[in-house]
Formats: sequence, structure tokens, C-alpha cells
Amino acid sequence: MQIFAGVGAAQIPIADYLVVAGGGGGGLFGGGGGAGGYRTASTITLTSGATYTITVGAGGNAAASRTANGSSGSNSEISGTGITTLTSAGGGGGASSLSGVAGSNGGSGGGGNAQNSPFTGGSGNTPSASPSQGNNGGTGISVSAGAGGGGGGASAVGGNGSESGANGFGGAGGAGSTYLSVDYAGGGGGCGEAAGGSGGAGGSGGGGDGSKQQANAANGSTNLGGGGGGARNESNVGNAGNGGSGVVIIDAGMIAASTTGSPTLSGTKYTFTASGSITY
Repeated sequence: MQIFAGVGAAQIPIADYLVVAGGGGGGLFGGGGGAGGYRTASTITLTSGATYTITVGAGGNAAASRTANGSSGSNSEISGTGITTLTSAGGGGGASSLSGVAGSNGGSGGGGNAQNSPFTGGSGNTPSASPSQGNNGGTGISVSAGAGGGGGGASAVGGNGSESGANGFGGAGGAGSTYLSVDYAGGGGGCGEAAGGSGGAGGSGGGGDGSKQQANAANGSTNLGGGGGGARNESNVGNAGNGGSGVVIIDAGMIAASTTGSPTLSGTKYTFTASGSITY
């Protein structure tokens, strides 16, 4: 992608940016949360002296009851003078068994639930971005046991739940994508059922593992945009996982004139783990 500042302005070539949104929360008797949207490019152009606002999205909360999906994550973005705002969408929440709806749409979609129709996962890359910012959540199942679908990840769809007799196996969270040797934006695993079953593994890039009955699922990893794991909540015991917060990284090949939000600096790379601003 190439974005240009206004004509006549002093322009600064930007070598790289990464924008990852917050991951979605997991569902109860449900699917894993979808990863936060993942967007990166190798060249943009900013304006010298202009201040650019950095927004880092929070992860979505796990479902508090079976009547509602996990909450979707919040958007992350870079905005300011002379550029089209760069937005990554929050990951979709995992479906819960009594919500009556599919996994939620988002940067990556939440996984489908483990008990009642509809079992479908949410749509990823919502709203549409090019290249795609994420993938669809997996499908849940409930024939003999029940298992939730995995949340979608930045580079792969969430896995479908499966059954073998009375055992349910949650779908794995979709894999994330690698940026500067770090994996980001993995989907959360879906819930499983029975002693011989298992929750789905979280996707690489901070996705939380799903759980089986009366066990807590794992949260998505902070500042990786991972989705939270889905849980098989029994007698109100066993919590789904929260989504992990996002991150914004920007590198202009030079030191900024000023920043807010306390980003970390490595060479000329600024990593924002909370919202702030940057001026070159």
C-alpha cells in the first residue's frame, strides 16, 4: 500500500507499520474469540511536523452468560494529516449456546457455539480490507457431545469442532501472522466436552486455549491481539477467556520529534502498547 501526504509538504518515508486490533472474547458452551484484525505495509509517507494519533484497541470481554456472545475487540488505527486512516477491526466474539446467533464478525470471526443452531462461525475481514486483515471462525457441533469452533486468525480460518462418541474436541484457533519474528493475531480455541475430549488449542500469535467442562479457558495474549478461548461452562463453573489487546508499531527510519503514550523505542521502531501519538 502507498499513502501520500499533501503536495508541497515535507515528506518522510515510513519503512514499515503494523496495526493489530484487540481480540474477541470467548463464548460459553461456545466458540473461541476471533483475532484482532492484522494490517501491515512496507511504505507510507507522513508529513514532517504533523502529529499522528495512535489508537490501540482493547480486547473483548469473555461471555458472562450463555445468552450472549463474547464481546468483540476494539479497533486499532493510525490517523492524521494527509493519510487515509489505517484501521484494523476488532476480533469477533465467540458464540455462546443460547445467544441464538453465529459467532460475531470482525477482523477475524468468532467461532460457532457447541449446543444449538446456528453453529456457524463469524466472518473475518469485516469490514473488507485488501490485503485481508483476517479469517472466518470455525463451525461448532452438537450431535453426541458438543464442541465449539475456533476463532479465526490472521493467516488461517478457525478449526471446526468435532466429536467422537461422547467426547467433544474444540476447534483450534486460526494461526496468526509473523511480523519481525513475533507472531500476532491468533484465534482462540473452541470448547470441548467430557473426560476424553479437549478444548481447542489457541492459534499462534496469542490465541487462548479453549477448555472442557468446569475449567477456565485461557485469555488471549496482551498486545498480540489474540482471541480468548471458549469454555464448557457447567453449573456456572468455568469461564471463557478475554481477548488480548492490540498493538501498533511504526518505523520511519528516524527518531521522532515527540511522542505521547509511552511507546517503547528500539532503534527507530516505536511500539505502542497503549494509545498515544507521534510527531516526526
